Amino acid sequence: MTDPILHFYGAAGSVTGSCFVLEHAGARTMIDCGMFQGSKTEKELNYRPFPFEPALIDSVILTHAHIDHSGLIPKLVKAGFEGAVHCTPATLDLCSIMLQDSGHIQESEVEQLNRRNRHRSRDMLQPIYTAEDARAAMTQFRTVAYKEWQRLEGGLRFRLWDAGHLLGSASVEIELATETGTIRILFSGDVGPQHKLLEGRPDAPQDFDYVICESTYGDRERDEVSDVARRGQLREILLNAYHSNGALLIPSFAVERTQELLADLNVLMDAGEISRCPMIIDSPLASRATAIFKQHAHSIPNGDLLIKALNAKNVRFTETAEQSKAIDFIRGFHIIIAASGMCEAGRIRHRLKNWLWRDEGTVLLVGFQAAGTLGRILEEGARTVKIQGEEIIVRATVRSLDAYSGHADASELRAWIEAREPIRSGLFLVHGEPGARDSLKSRLLVGKPDTAIIVPSLDDSYSLTKTAAVSLARVTPPPRLVPQDVGHSDWHNDYQSIVLDLEERLRKTADRKARSVILRRVKRALEEDGRGS
Repeated sequence: MTDPILHFYGAAGSVTGSCFVLEHAGARTMIDCGMFQGSKTEKELNYRPFPFEPALIDSVILTHAHIDHSGLIPKLVKAGFEGAVHCTPATLDLCSIMLQDSGHIQESEVEQLNRRNRHRSRDMLQPIYTAEDARAAMTQFRTVAYKEWQRLEGGLRFRLWDAGHLLGSASVEIELATETGTIRILFSGDVGPQHKLLEGRPDAPQDFDYVICESTYGDRERDEVSDVARRGQLREILLNAYHSNGALLIPSFAVERTQELLADLNVLMDAGEISRCPMIIDSPLASRATAIFKQHAHSIPNGDLLIKALNAKNVRFTETAEQSKAIDFIRGFHIIIAASGMCEAGRIRHRLKNWLWRDEGTVLLVGFQAAGTLGRILEEGARTVKIQGEEIIVRATVRSLDAYSGHADASELRAWIEAREPIRSGLFLVHGEPGARDSLKSRLLVGKPDTAIIVPSLDDSYSLTKTAAVSLARVTPPPRLVPQDVGHSDWHNDYQSIVLDLEERLRKTADRKARSVILRRVKRALEEDGRGS
């Protein structure tokens, strides 16, 4: 019997695309099968074939429903995977709506792209998967309760622990029987912070050979935020955003973040700390997700606050396009919560086109913004952006509030890891941009040997011996992306930035002759670069 092999097919050097495959005793178990998000370079990976044969995967263990962890399961099934997807009941409920919504997005985006491609005589594209593919994939989901051992192929057994990140989220404890003894492995999934309105604190056992841990906020520290302090920060932003003809736009994940914000906003309004105003949730997915949260409200912390908010008369959910368009006619200050949280898709893009150019608008970013996304570009202070090909000047106020983050910060991650010790053979840091991952590694190195902490790159593989992880990178196929292209903005972002800068420069230039000089310089630079290559 050979040692187990662990493959890193996603979330290695970046935050998205979580996908790990564990080979043991002739069986292949996948932990997560997520979609890549962020720069176009990374998102293009979603359209490529998997770097493995889907039909040879025996089982999938899913940590939670977020699309960067679950979003390619329909593609996996469509490509030949016939096994079961094991997850908590709440994760199944959420995936039943989120994956279909993702399929609709794929169909819509490809339809728009193909319209442009026809005009340019370019090849037509197919969606990664459709809503119908997502519905078909759900038939392979199987539910597992927390803390109950389950057996899979190859002598593997696993159980799930509450990760405190999202309704139904889990860390995955695995035991493998080998010739040299049992190997114990823990996949963190996404680890929640110590204070989260609708979640308890993360839970997991200790004493492992290997731990695979996320590092999303490995370079960030947050002040410890109680419910009262978090609402105080939100109140301050609301008071500054208020304008008689204004709006507060909150790009938000449809699942859990939206529900947390609703509950907190309603608490503030009930207490008279902010004026009661219309709150519109402009997201069909958020509407369906909220219905699932209502079903589980009895089993989650502060579920009563959410129910109270949903019964408030000033809260409205939009379903149809007509209902969404009607928001444009609202007069007076109002709050709009819309997906997606990184401003990459969904109705929030229409809202941003309407409000970014207006002084009386405020945009509040309440979650992680991946490199290359519109949310990150706004967060970093861009004064001009492009949305659906249209140039928009940013006059609105852009604020960030990380008190609603679903991820543990650097100190919380370190405490979570230390609570899992002893970790005898290796700690892998994944699901983090390079700076965050390296920063967390530096924190952990105090009192720990360097060789015990491993930062894998995309498509790396390791043999998990009883004493150490041995890299097999030299005998695997070349990676789909080099490390420099993962977890960063890419040439698409640079190109858009240059185009916007050039347009601004030309607009401010006094006369036609001066503009011609600028354009000749640009053309000359391109010609010189072409000769050099």
